Amino acid sequence: MVSRAREIRPDLALTVSATTRAPRTGEVDGVSYHFLTDDEFTRRVEAGEFLEWAQVHDHRYGTLVSEVTDRLSDGHSIILEIDVQGALNVRRRFPDAVLIFVEPPSQEILEKRLRDRGTEDESSIELRLADAKREMELASSYDVRIVNDDLDVAVADLLAAIRSYEMK
Repeated sequence: MVSRAREIRPDLALTVSATTRAPRTGEVDGVSYHFLTDDEFTRRVEAGEFLEWAQVHDHRYGTLVSEVTDRLSDGHSIILEIDVQGALNVRRRFPDAVLIFVEPPSQEILEKRLRDRGTEDESSIELRLADAKREMELASSYDVRIVNDDLDVAVADLLAAIRSYEMK
């Protein structure tokens, strides 16, 4: 969804998250994620280098402050593809941040999508589904909710929401 939106609006900046999980096939360090060891992640947390970070799906994920400040200095709107914990932490540090919650049409469709990806084992799928249920309970904390049922419609909704807030 974000990739499609950025094809239409290449001026939208996207941060690259950091993670302690291992790269999947085809993922590139510094492009897909900043892949960090547990020790390096901890060192950077202690050094205050993260805007937000959280334990998600048995690994740590976070957004480096440098990823945001570099893009803000260019004057671009920024997209952070982050979990609910991270988004709420960003809101605490940047009260004007616009939070957009992207949700599946149903839990069943989410499960099918996870299984069809073929990147997760059964225990990981179960963990992700349980986490998704908890995250859905926090969706009302967001400014905008988009149901990702039809990709073209969801992308149009995302771009409309971004435009709306850019005009304010």
